[in-house]
Amino acid sequence: MTQLSRREFLSLSAAVVAAPRSLFGDADDILQHPRKTVEAIERQRVLSAAGRYLQEQPRTIVSAPAARSAGSLHDYFSEADYFWPDPKNPNGPYINRDGESNPGNFNAHRLLLIRLGIQVPALAAAWMLTKRRDFADHAAAHLRAWFIEPTTRMNPNLQYAQAVHGVSTGRSYGIIDTLHLVEVAQSAIVLRNGGAVSEFDWQGTRNWFAEYLAWMQASEPGRKERDAKNNHSSCWLLQASEFALLTGDEGVLRDSRDRFRSTTIPAQIAADGSFPLELARTKPYGYSLFNLDALGMLAHVLSTGSDNLWEYALADGRGIAACFRFMAPYIANKQSWPYRHDVQYFDDLPVRQPSLLFAGLAYRKSKYLDLWKRLDPDPQVPEVIRNHPVRQPLLWLL
Repeated sequence: MTQLSRREFLSLSAAVVAAPRSLFGDADDILQHPRKTVEAIERQRVLSAAGRYLQEQPRTIVSAPAARSAGSLHDYFSEADYFWPDPKNPNGPYINRDGESNPGNFNAHRLLLIRLGIQVPALAAAWMLTKRRDFADHAAAHLRAWFIEPTTRMNPNLQYAQAVHGVSTGRSYGIIDTLHLVEVAQSAIVLRNGGAVSEFDWQGTRNWFAEYLAWMQASEPGRKERDAKNNHSSCWLLQASEFALLTGDEGVLRDSRDRFRSTTIPAQIAADGSFPLELARTKPYGYSLFNLDALGMLAHVLSTGSDNLWEYALADGRGIAACFRFMAPYIANKQSWPYRHDVQYFDDLPVRQPSLLFAGLAYRKSKYLDLWKRLDPDPQVPEVIRNHPVRQPLLWLL
């Protein structure tokens, strides 16, 4: 099968039944007993999804050959969303239409990667809740297929991602596609720490992520993405940080904390806590939410007992706390958003932003936790799913 149908893709999360939020404790309960309370909130949706995923076998990019790719069967390939045929030159190079996704572009590898990013974390979270071996074993089967088995594994690079017909065989922007591996990496860490994955599977997975992290750091596309000024650099840094956590690369973790303070915050955050480069796009609301999540997850992943990035701020007050103060009112009441509405998907946002949970815990703010709790944890719109790569908060409450 070369493509995931829209129906199949949507069914990944459509089968999840979210328990009525009113059945669980309030924000004070989350503050006092975060793990226990979030387990109660998440249990039904996690086990419902994971039970279904036990019946679905791993599928990697080799099951979807990409005829237009300049790479091999094992090379990830995608085409840039916002590029379309030129009406003045239909057979020539594609042209950009920012914010408008072209449904005719090759998307099968991205959907398979998102499928991996949905299923493995759900299985790992279900194992956390139940300690049932079948959940852990099935998650490990996905890890072997994607990262270890020679016939099915993906090569550890994104050299051919976000290609543009007639322009480029791959671009740096494509590295954002592997943002969905962040929670897969966290799943592997959780399973490893719990003794639920074999040494063979752990070392093979670890080796793949070490190779991919090295490519992200050394390659021209990787360096270019790292040095972007908007959400792309945020997502590069979140990936580098989490993959370094998995591989035990303390040097990268140290460099990531430094970059977060010295580069990310000064380059991206305005005095009022907004993201000017995101507000300038055709999807300012969606991109602001997306970047907020990336930065919030970065603060969560990188903070230590002696280096709390949630509290870090420049002399003028710019920091993560300011970003949440800016965006939270517009998450609570989207109609108060004073900027242009997104060209697409404005009506489908917001969803349950994971960063709200971790910001609420970091800042002891009940209003962030209440807001997180009442938002939809399982969006159904493919583009929203794509921009919602952290879905299992239990994996991050260790």
